[in-house]
Order: sequence, then structure tokens, then C-alpha cells
Amino acid sequence: MTRQLEGRRVAVLAVDGVEQDELEEPRRAVEYAGGTTELLSVGPGDIQAYRADVITADRFPVDALVSRSSVDDYDGLILPGGMLNADRLRLDEHAMAFVRHFMRVGKAVAAIGHAPWLLIQAGAVEGRTLTGSPSLRVDVVNAGGHYVDEAVVVDRSLVTSRGTADLHHFCAATVGKLTQHPQPAGA
Repeated sequence: MTRQLEGRRVAVLAVDGVEQDELEEPRRAVEYAGGTTELLSVGPGDIQAYRADVITADRFPVDALVSRSSVDDYDGLILPGGMLNADRLRLDEHAMAFVRHFMRVGKAVAAIGHAPWLLIQAGAVEGRTLTGSPSLRVDVVNAGGHYVDEAVVVDRSLVTSRGTADLHHFCAATVGKLTQHPQPAGA
């Protein structure tokens, strides 16, 4: 087991409707590499995950509220997909402020599936090349980004993938981007 993310803290932002594999697999990859993850949400308690946006899956305990969390406390941000998850998060002002701040300061952000909707809502895709669920192509272009149909795209501090089928590539690129971060948060 490698420990290249030892001392790194990564926020994972999600609500009810998150795609379970897109929540679990990146967290597992970060933790396997020695990092820690914290599940942030807009409310306390648990969130309900789904598979393919319609099949009820597991519940996951929330570690902290995004409204009470600071970007300074984290080395990176993972935005799992799920159409309901992304749609609900992009309407929450605290979630959007958190995403916007991460993008503004250039810390690693990894978004998969429908999660690029959050980047669009945050005004953070103009001039960037990214991917995501194919249904977001027009949204990305209309927001000034360049959409490509690839398993994973890395553009500066941003890692994006199309969806669950690309998780292997997404997880590897996310860990790689987090490894490049110069110093753990709070160090």
C-alpha cells in the first residue's frame, strides 16, 4: 500500500441522490493512498445514495456541514455525481460558495458524472476543458467550457470524468492530482 496522500484531507460534497459508486470509489482510493476523507452535506444525519439515479442503495453518515466547513481545512474536493445530487447541491448557496472558493484558489477538485453542473453554476468552467455526463455537453459549452468525450480530463487543478464506467481512470487521476498538492492543509 502506498501512502502518498499521508496527511491530506479531502472533502467529499454530497446530498440525497448521490451515485453510490461515485461516492464510495474515490473515497476508497484516497484512503488507500493514505489520505482521509470527510463527507460534507447541507444537513446533518445521513444521505441516501442511489444506483443509476433510481435504485435505492445505502445510506452514509454526514461528517460535517458544508456551511460550517472551510476550504482552508482541505487539500482537495471530490464532487460525486448523481443527477439528483448535483441538481440539489447547485441550488444550495453554501455548497456553491464552497465549490467556487475551491476553484478560485486552485486546489484540486474532482467532479464526475453530473457533478460538473456544480462547476457550471459556480461560474468555473469558462476557458476550461472538461468532461462529464454526456447530457451536460451543451451546458458546458454554453458556460464557455470545452466538452470532450473522454474517460478522464485533467485541466490545471480540475479532474473530470463521464461517469461510473470511468471510475478507475477518475480515481487514479484524482489521487495523482492530490499528490501534486504541495503541502497538506493546516501544515
